[in-house]
Amino acid sequence: MTTVAATARGPALPILVALSFAHLLNDLIQSMIPALYPLLKESYALSFAQIGVITLAFQVTSSLLQPLVGFIADRRPWPYAMVAGMAATLAGLIGLSQAGSYGGILIAAAMVGLGSAVFHPEATRMARHAAANQQGFAQGIFQIGGHVGYAVGPLLAAALVVPRGQGSLIWLSIVALVAMVLMGWTGSRFTEMRRVQATRSASAPAAPAREGARVQPTRLLLAMTILIALLFAKNAYAAAFTSYYTFYLIERFGITVQASQIMLFLYLVVGAAGVIVGGMVGDRIGRNRMILISLLGALPFALMLPHADLFWTGVLSIIIGLIMASAFASILIYAIDLVPHRVGLVGGLFYGLAFGLGGLAAAALGVLADRIGILPVFQICAWLPAMGLLALLLPRSHETE
Repeated sequence: MTTVAATARGPALPILVALSFAHLLNDLIQSMIPALYPLLKESYALSFAQIGVITLAFQVTSSLLQPLVGFIADRRPWPYAMVAGMAATLAGLIGLSQAGSYGGILIAAAMVGLGSAVFHPEATRMARHAAANQQGFAQGIFQIGGHVGYAVGPLLAAALVVPRGQGSLIWLSIVALVAMVLMGWTGSRFTEMRRVQATRSASAPAAPAREGARVQPTRLLLAMTILIALLFAKNAYAAAFTSYYTFYLIERFGITVQASQIMLFLYLVVGAAGVIVGGMVGDRIGRNRMILISLLGALPFALMLPHADLFWTGVLSIIIGLIMASAFASILIYAIDLVPHRVGLVGGLFYGLAFGLGGLAAAALGVLADRIGILPVFQICAWLPAMGLLALLLPRSHETE
């Protein structure tokens, strides 16, 4: 059997592709939760604030546990942890399909969040080790699966769940079982790759210490604070789309639920192209510049969106999704380069923050929408990409440039 290993010449593509597909299946299941919001709102007579709390239950569970899981993964790596995480997702999926109350929905959503908490830190650590000298490219490959999966979810909801009801979610158990098999295979291949890498390291001269390991504490704190603020801007704006874009389209243009979910799909699916392009470009021009372009580049289109007709709303949302999706890979790699020996912890922290900040933003935006309406909420959120100016304050080093 041919050994799968990352070399100085390039990344271990079989492992990266497998991680990407596992990411696709994992996030496909996760994306079913916001895609179901119109159905749940009508079935259980929920307010926008209660819709936001569902997102909060799912994302905060994930955000609180991901840094802990990442910390444990750095100290005691377990490549098969992803399988256990998907088992939790499977339990949440079954619970969501059978829930008969709002409380049951919250518990099931939290279980899906638990599965995500286990998956992302361990998969991020694997992608880092399989990347060789192309970190942006590797993270782009890994994240493209998540974006595609998150984009396909609304289409599945429109085709499967909306016409047949909440109970039809049980069919997605097949997706979870396939994901568990794939994650088991990926874990075994990664274990083989790390064994080969360890053998090569033992026979090779010691490499010089990386810049990230010598970052001054104040410089590290400043950089991390800025990165978290940038992550908040990106994910708060994304939360407006993933949780409320369908409601915005239905209220403003009077389109059907299925049509609104197709437009949500178009917004999400272009993010798949954004992450791979952003990762590759970031490898060439530097993380600082890529982050700046990703956020500020979306600002004029975000400001135009609330004033556009239906056709141009679709066009502008696609442009915004494409540009802003390119930011996360550079934010994550910049943070990992600052603390290169804590890949799982940093990966868990930033994926956790991505979920947690998105969840808090969704809940807050839901409360705001109940007070002032969904249309003004999108007008306010249009200014969030302006926070990309903070990228100008990021410290620069040879690792992040």
